[in-house]
Amino acid sequence: RLRSAPVTVRFVTNTTKESKRDLLERLTGLGFDIAEHEIFTSLTAARNLLEQRQVRPLLLVDDKALPDFTGIGTDNPNAVVVGLAPEHFHYEMMNRAFR
Repeated sequence: RLRSAPVTVRFVTNTTKESKRDLLERLTGLGFDIAEHEIFTSLTAARNLLEQRQVRPLLLVDDKALPDFTGIGTDNPNAVVVGLAPEHFHYEMMNRAFR
């Protein structure tokens, strides 16, 4: 019914563990009729903010989430994006983030 109604349909999640493409594959595998542009994640929001503020982030996110930041400059970071990425939460990386 939503698809035939005069409304915009979006699928919203706060996951930071996987890219939008991986999420799309998982949802279509479960039988959802969904397009990538209909998915909005917390990573989407983070990327939008990075682009608006024109900052270069240190990405403390799971490696599976990195494709959502393709094209974003990360040299000489002046911002930090934190997601669910326990493998990146170690002394050296946290020290980089705080600097």
